[in-house]
Amino acid sequence: MLRNKFLRLVISGLVMNLLLIEKQQKGDKIMSELRLFYHEDGKLKISKNLDTLKKVDLKDLIWIDLNDVPDAIETELEQFLKIYIQEDEEIEEIEMSSRYMQTDDSIVANSNFLLDNYTLEPVSFIIKNNILVSVRNTDLKSFSETVKKIYANTKNFPSGYHVLVTLLETRVEYDADMIEEITDLITGLSKTLNTEDDLDQDILIRIKDLQEKVMIIRQNIMDKQRVVSNMLKCDFFPADLLPRLTMIIKDINSLFEYTRFGFDRLDYLQDTFLGLVNLQQNKIIKIFTVVSVIFMPPTLIASLYGMNFKFMPELNWKYGYLFSIGLMVLFSAAVLLYFRRKKWL
Repeated sequence: MLRNKFLRLVISGLVMNLLLIEKQQKGDKIMSELRLFYHEDGKLKISKNLDTLKKVDLKDLIWIDLNDVPDAIETELEQFLKIYIQEDEEIEEIEMSSRYMQTDDSIVANSNFLLDNYTLEPVSFIIKNNILVSVRNTDLKSFSETVKKIYANTKNFPSGYHVLVTLLETRVEYDADMIEEITDLITGLSKTLNTEDDLDQDILIRIKDLQEKVMIIRQNIMDKQRVVSNMLKCDFFPADLLPRLTMIIKDINSLFEYTRFGFDRLDYLQDTFLGLVNLQQNKIIKIFTVVSVIFMPPTLIASLYGMNFKFMPELNWKYGYLFSIGLMVLFSAAVLLYFRRKKWL
C-alpha cells in the first residue's frame, strides 16, 4: 500500500516537471507552484516537492498551497488527503451552497480575492485534519504577506485554521488599503471639480470608473462576510480563533460603511459635475440671448427702412442714413445699459 502511494507520488512529480519543461520550451510564463508548509523540530519548513508528503507526519503539515498546478497533482492530493478539489467552474459559483460547505470533519470555502487591476480571482480553501489546502490560479499579495507572518512567528500557526484566518485578515487589510486609495482618488477628483474651469467628459468618465471600482470592492468584502459568518457557526473551528473571526466581521462592517460613504461622495460629485455643466450651458445661452436682444432694435430699424413703400420721408433726407445708424446705436446702448443695471452681464 505504501509502495503504491510512493509510486503515485513519484509519477505525479515527474508529470509536473514535464509540464513545466514544456512551458519553458514554448516560452510561456511559468506560474505553476506547489508549496507544502510543515513543522519540523520546532521550525517551519517549506517544500515544493510532492514527495515530501511521504516523509512528513500529517500532524506536522499545516498548509498546502496550489497555484495553477496540473490536474495530476490535484488528483494525487485528493487521493492522499481524501478530499475533493473543485473545478474552476464550481469555485466561481455565486450560490451560497457552493461558496461554503461543511461536513463532519472538513470545511470547503470559496472566496474572491481582489487584484490590483480590480478583477476578482476566485480562491478555494479546504480544511481537513487541521490541514489547509488552498487552490488558486495566480499570484496574490495576501498569500505572500501571510507567508512572511508565518515565518515571523511560527508558534502562532499550529494548524491550517490559523493560516486561513491570517489569510482572511491580510486580505481584509488589503481591501482597506484599496478603499483608502479610492478615497484619495475621490478627494483629488473633488479638488479638480472645484478648480477646473473647463469641464469635459473625462471627469464624468473618471467618476463612473470610481463607482465601478467601489462596487467591485463592496462585492468582494460582502463575499468574505458571508464566508466568515458561516465559519463562526462551525462547531469544530478552534475556539481561540473565534474572537479573530468576530473582529474580521467588525472590520468588514467598517469597510461597508466606507464604501457607502464613497458611493455617496461619488453621487454628490456626479450631481455637482452635471450642475456645473448646466451652469456653463446656461452662461452660453445667456450670452447668445443678450447678443440677440442687443441686435434686435437695429434689426427692427433696418427692417422698417427696408420696406418698399413709395413715400418714406427719411429716404430723401440728407441725414437719413446717419439718423438710422445713430438710432440703432442708441437703442443697442440702451438695452446694454439696462442689462448692466439689472446685473445680467
